Amino acid sequence: MVLHLFATPQSPVPSAIFAAVALLAISLGVLLILRRYLTLRSTPAYLLVPVFFAIWLPAVIGLLVPIDLASSAPPDDENAKGIWLPDRALVVSWRISYWLTFVLTWFILPILAEYSDAGYREPQDRLLYSLRSNAQYYAMVLGAGALGLIYFVLSYGFHFDSLKGVVMALSYCWGLILAIYLMGHGLVSIPRTLIRNASISGRLRRLQAHAPKLYEKMEDSLLNLEELEVQVSELSKRKMGSARDHLDWIEELAEMCNIPESRPRTGTLNTYRENRVVPTVITEKYLADLTRQVDRAKHAKSRYVDDWNRLLREASETQAILDSAGSKRLDFGTTSTASSWLRRTTILTPYTRFITHYHILPYARVALGFLLGLASTCIIWSELIKSVWPSLSIIRLTVVHHLTEDGGRVNLGGQLSAALWILYMCVAALASVTEVKVWRGRALVYRNTAHESAFWYASQVAKLSVPLSYNFVTFLSRTIYEKTTFYHFLGQYVDLTPLGKWFDYLFPVLVLFPVFATLFGLYGKIRRMFGFGFNVVEEDEEENPTGYGTGSWREGRDLIERELNGTSISRRLDQASSRGGVRGRPILSVPPARSQGATTPFATSPTYSDNPTRSAAGPSSRSAPPPEGDDGNFFTNLGHRFKNTMDTIDTPKWFQEIGDGIKKPKWLGGDDDDAAGPSSRPPGTNRTNSDLRSWFGGDGRVRL
Repeated sequence: MVLHLFATPQSPVPSAIFAAVALLAISLGVLLILRRYLTLRSTPAYLLVPVFFAIWLPAVIGLLVPIDLASSAPPDDENAKGIWLPDRALVVSWRISYWLTFVLTWFILPILAEYSDAGYREPQDRLLYSLRSNAQYYAMVLGAGALGLIYFVLSYGFHFDSLKGVVMALSYCWGLILAIYLMGHGLVSIPRTLIRNASISGRLRRLQAHAPKLYEKMEDSLLNLEELEVQVSELSKRKMGSARDHLDWIEELAEMCNIPESRPRTGTLNTYRENRVVPTVITEKYLADLTRQVDRAKHAKSRYVDDWNRLLREASETQAILDSAGSKRLDFGTTSTASSWLRRTTILTPYTRFITHYHILPYARVALGFLLGLASTCIIWSELIKSVWPSLSIIRLTVVHHLTEDGGRVNLGGQLSAALWILYMCVAALASVTEVKVWRGRALVYRNTAHESAFWYASQVAKLSVPLSYNFVTFLSRTIYEKTTFYHFLGQYVDLTPLGKWFDYLFPVLVLFPVFATLFGLYGKIRRMFGFGFNVVEEDEEENPTGYGTGSWREGRDLIERELNGTSISRRLDQASSRGGVRGRPILSVPPARSQGATTPFATSPTYSDNPTRSAAGPSSRSAPPPEGDDGNFFTNLGHRFKNTMDTIDTPKWFQEIGDGIKKPKWLGGDDDDAAGPSSRPPGTNRTNSDLRSWFGGDGRVRL
């Protein structure tokens, strides 16, 4: 209301003040985002400055679009009472925002990303490595640009606008392809996630189902880092030959891989592997590759450890919410600094906290999920209808409030509505970027994001902003957005050829593919069809009633309980090593195999021993099964149960008496058997040593 009173159509000063305050607020928000994922004090300036502008400029573009829509009206129009700026200010703002975003997306951020991931010590070597890595990418871009330039020259002749039009149109088309696909996925994923998380027990079940796979990835990252540390440890022992020329570099690697002495390695296997992985001649290329691998392994470990700790925290809090149903009091205990402000607040009493988390927040998630689902439906409908019946576009009806003969006017309410629409479209696309894990292991980690990952995510934010903004503008009628400065700056080059015009109107129809693929679980079906795994979150209980053997939620529940109670193997190893003793890693030992005539079942549960001389290998360890975990493999447990059942079956008496009246001939050894007499046989057995398991052949052992 204050802006509505002060923003008069005759003077742009109140609008300029509002724009300045908005830019300051955007800058503060970007700094808070960087502070969450990076350590500002230790991060170099060559990373902070480009990443800051790569996030700040898209936010500015989202602010310019509503201002541009209101500024297209005549200054003396009484209906245009929103925030507006003069044409000259808009042109300068669009030029600065677009071309800085273009340069950051296509040149600065990719080069700096490879520069930070080069592994070399000298800046010149790192820059050369980055240029070589991006050379193939730039060759493909220049090839596509050359083909587009030939098409423009043959159609409209050669002049400067043709070259600029090719660059802008190709950049827009490539960004629109990625933006539409990611946005379609996010338009379904965000509302569905909110509605699913409304169920407290369902949210806990999904966390438990995700736990085994995440824990396995964390263990793999720890093992990978340990192998690299072993390689660096062996490399640091070399002081002569070619290693002498790189002693400083090797010492830096040794400092990066600080192997604790409290966890000694076993000698034979590791010595063999160390001698095999370290080459004879140490070169700069080898050290750069090793440095790059160590840096990636350390950030991968940090990523999965952070994800695992967050999963444990969320599972513990969700379980506490479920357990509070009886006592009507909720207390999360000691909360970490990574928890949300709602978890760390002390204003709520245990009873009001129970009401908030058990009753209010689930209904709020459902309401917000249905609201965002309705907004997603409106966006998809507007995408499909904009080229046929633009007057039926729901977004147009919410933005253009004053219809006139030449299209309509956008006031302050329409500007606010436009800003919310653009924000939701960008959030849907960016949420898909962080949700789909196909980006070479890149991830955003709390206060410890890798530099290359920060550059890459900032590049995606900058790359998606302009196509989504112009795609939103096309939701309105042509008589409205053709008057904007944005259209004269970018849209006319997109519509310069019939190819670009048809691309802009027909390609967004493909948003239905990611929408239906996400809505009906097409990705999971494709993974199961080609053998890439299955979605354990949506596993049917009837297909697997026990829940074991497939990494299901039951195994995740047991794993989370062991981690929270401090009884897991990794926790006990960490506690044993932190005590500073000389004891090494506990060795998994298996009791020796039972003798052939024993009738007691084999003990399947392993024992942990601190005696390194005690091993599983022995004279009779040929039939000993391999050691298993606490629960055991499904097929191993089934085989043991079947074997124990067969051991406990006694031969019936009527079956033992069969053949007693028949005398065996001498050539079959009948006299020897009779001479031995029944007294020489063990009680409960007959002279034919009948055993139900001997029907299958062999010595009575059942083999699967």
